[in-house]
Amino acid sequence: MRNHTELREFILLGIPQTAGMETVLFVIFSLIYLFTLLGNLLILTAVVSSSTLHTPMYFFLGLLSIFDMLFPSVTCPKMLFYLSGQSHAISYEGCVAQLFFYHFLGSTEGCLYSAMAYDRFVAICHPLRYMLIMRPGVCVGLVMAACLVGCLHATILTSFTFQLTYSGSNLVDYFFCDIPAVLPLACADSSLAQRVGSTNVGFLALMLWFSVCVSYTRIGIAILRIRSAEGRQKAFSTCSAHLTAILCAYGPVIIIYLQPTPNPLLGAMVQILNNIVSPMLNSLIYSLRNKEVKSSLKRVFRIHGA
Repeated sequence: MRNHTELREFILLGIPQTAGMETVLFVIFSLIYLFTLLGNLLILTAVVSSSTLHTPMYFFLGLLSIFDMLFPSVTCPKMLFYLSGQSHAISYEGCVAQLFFYHFLGSTEGCLYSAMAYDRFVAICHPLRYMLIMRPGVCVGLVMAACLVGCLHATILTSFTFQLTYSGSNLVDYFFCDIPAVLPLACADSSLAQRVGSTNVGFLALMLWFSVCVSYTRIGIAILRIRSAEGRQKAFSTCSAHLTAILCAYGPVIIIYLQPTPNPLLGAMVQILNNIVSPMLNSLIYSLRNKEVKSSLKRVFRIHGA
């Protein structure tokens, strides 16, 4: 890729309209990032250490915890580095890697949410055939398909973005290398890359959101058919944490891409919510609303306390 450009590095200008707030932002984001890593590591520990949680639902939950540690790690460490007063520079290769892994992990996690929605659909609508349908080979296949879709999606976006010539300004007016921030620096016509990026992101997000809506529509119909109030409450409780996590994940994306007139500060705040805060909320949602996870964590702490 370096043959296409004379630039060796880009300069990340940071979050728009936050000059002079670097120290405050550094403390806030450091705490959120640390809590995100710790919370998701605890969930992963609970899932791995408890044999009662070795089921398809918690297999996906454990993977979600891994992705929720990796996804913010694409952008947060570099942001904390320059918020602490260090260099704002990022190498050309680092910028390419940041953009690729941001879209790879983000889209793979979106596919994982769809797989989890399908898992809940099978559990509620076909409980007697659940273990037959969601056998280990199917679960692994769904994860591999999610990774393949994410890799293909990220490869297309990264290729179209960095096949252009970058030999002028290297000032990225954002806190990480994303397509809308990098493309304006290209010395060639970037309209095709912009269309490909918007179409790819929009189409994938729409398809994943549609698959989740189909699964939960079927789940909702099945729950309404349950005669006992206790049965309905139990069925709903198994889905509520996942549904809450999906809304936290898709809400920021919808706001970002449906703004009629994009606001730089609002866009940055929503991206931060999507990149850093949502992965932290997932650990809270699943640990506070899931009795099995809380019980497993209590056993882990008792063992280590003893």
